[in-house]
This record gives sequence, C-alpha cells and structure tokens, in this order.
Amino acid sequence: MEETKKILVIEDQREVRENIAEILSLSAYEVLQADDGLTGVEMAIAGRPDLVICDITMPGFDGYEVLHSLQRHPRAADIPFIFLTASVGKEDIRKAMSAGADDYLTKPFEGIDLLKAVESCLKRRRQRQAVAWQTSPHGGAPLQQTSLTGLLRLDRDHRDIHPIRKKQMIYQEGQRPGSIYYLVSGSIKTYRIHPDGKEFITHIMGAGEIFGYTALLQDVNYQDNAQVLEDGEMMVISRQEFLQLMAADSRITQQFIDRLARDVKAQEHSLMNLAYNSLRKRVANGLLHLASKFPGEVGKEHAIGISRENLSHLIGSATESLTRTLSDFRQEKLIDIRDGKIFLLNREALSTLVN
Repeated sequence: MEETKKILVIEDQREVRENIAEILSLSAYEVLQADDGLTGVEMAIAGRPDLVICDITMPGFDGYEVLHSLQRHPRAADIPFIFLTASVGKEDIRKAMSAGADDYLTKPFEGIDLLKAVESCLKRRRQRQAVAWQTSPHGGAPLQQTSLTGLLRLDRDHRDIHPIRKKQMIYQEGQRPGSIYYLVSGSIKTYRIHPDGKEFITHIMGAGEIFGYTALLQDVNYQDNAQVLEDGEMMVISRQEFLQLMAADSRITQQFIDRLARDVKAQEHSLMNLAYNSLRKRVANGLLHLASKFPGEVGKEHAIGISRENLSHLIGSATESLTRTLSDFRQEKLIDIRDGKIFLLNREALSTLVN
C-alpha cells in the first residue's frame, strides 16, 4: 500500500489555506498548514513534506524567500514546490518559474486544477527518484543523488571534515579563490570594509550552505571576507575538483547559475531595505532574516545568538541605535533578551511592522 503523501500549505489568508487543506484532505493527502513564510520554512525543514504549496505575496517573508531558503537547505532542497499567485501576467509567471518552482497556480483556481498540479509534481518526483536510484553506484538514498549536496558528494563518506573556530578567517578580500566551502555546522559571516573602516555584513550563513563560489565562477579575486561567527565544521572542495565536477555534470552547472541569479535578487532586496526602510523596519527584517537562516523547533521561542555589533553591521546601523530599538521591541513584547540571545516572541507583528 502506497504511503500517504504529506503536503505543506503556506498561505497567510486563512480561508484560502483551509480551503486548499480541505480539498487535499478529501483526496487522502496528509496536510500541514503554515500561516506565514518563516513558520513554513521551519515546518518544511523539520517535517520534510513530499510537496510544498506556497503563496507568493505574504507579509514579511514572501514566497520567493521561502523557496530560496528551502533551496539552500540540504534537508529541503529537493522538495517539489508549487507557487500560488494572484497575478496572471506572463512576466510574473516567468519570474515564479525562473526562481525554481516546479509549477504554479493562479488564484482563483478550481479544486481539480489544484489536484492535477499536485499529482503532476509528485509523479515527476517519483520519476526523478527512480532514475537516481538506478544510477546510484551504492544504492544510496535517491533524494541525495538529485540534490546539489548529493551531486557534489558533500557527505562524511567522501569529504574530510574541517573544524572551524570563532573569529577564524576562511578567506579575505583580494585573495585568489582556490576552493568552495560547505558549512556542516556553526555560522559564518561575509562582509566588506568601507574605506572609512566601517564593516558591512553582506551575508550570514548557517548549516547546509555553500559559499565562496561567486569569485571562483567569475574568475576574480574575492570581493569580500569570510569569518567564523560560531564554532562548527565545514567541508572544502578544491577549485580544480569543482570545475571538473561542473564539466562532468550539467546539473551542477545549472544549479550554480540558478544560485547566482538568486544571490543577485537577494542583494537587490537588501539594498532596497537599507535605502527605504526605517531603522525599526530594518531591525525587524534583520531579525526575521536571521530566524530563517537558523530555524528553531516548531512552536517554540526562536533564539538568535548574534552580537549586537554584528547585527548592527548587518542592518547598517550604529550599535547604540540598534540597542535602543531592541529595547523598544522588548518593551512592546515583540522580543525577549536572555543570556545575550534574542528570542522572537511575535514574528507576525515583526513582519507586519509599519515602516
């Protein structure tokens, strides 16, 4: 007897979400529900559903950010993804598919259209798994073989594990790239130094992320610095091996092209945030971003361990101004601060904070 398929529905409109859940439940699917993007990411990583259905337009953390977060996490990168969109424009649909979604549905839609899209995605997934299983030299898990971590053999059987320590430099601006890196555990920041000496953090990475590939693919020296924020482990792929793997498997090349495109979008989003949002909004967005990078246990308080200095460098603010804003958030019961860690108490309020 075939195992019941589990589907995660991420939709902020309760009526729409419950309607989708009812249609799927009547068709014998197990349905999980999330009313915001951050909760959806946590549930997808923790529960590994067979399919994710996600609205694009949601406050705080939209559908594109949900898909981007899942694509970068080794436990969720291979989960089929269907976008829900109210837009019927060709450009919007093309954008949705270019982001890496498997399918899309335009609102309003009929129940039969929903079920057809779900069945089609699940069927394609079964086909990919069957091919991966047949081609696996060790008869290993087929899902691993289709993910980027599987294609690059990022597992303990094929790669050495290198311990990393807080404040350790992985690479520095101006150096020639000789490797790409896979973060097994811990966290790392990439940052740039302004001529006046001020630091600006461009990215913070958690377990399961690959980094250092941009400069290597562009064949230029590193344009930023990478430093360890908290102790952990990482794997290293040499430049020569990485280029050989890309040449031997077009799927690897395509996935890195997709990653570069998503990186550009993320940078644009970050610049818009810095240019047009108030300090309160930037701090809220920064906390929500960090929460998405380091998912905690579903249904529990979400703790973020990052220094005030690093957080201020991430959102582009003076440390004193950040501290005052965090104090305001604490008084408003949006966050709590204990033992140097920030606990998100009301993510929905943070995501809908007025600019």
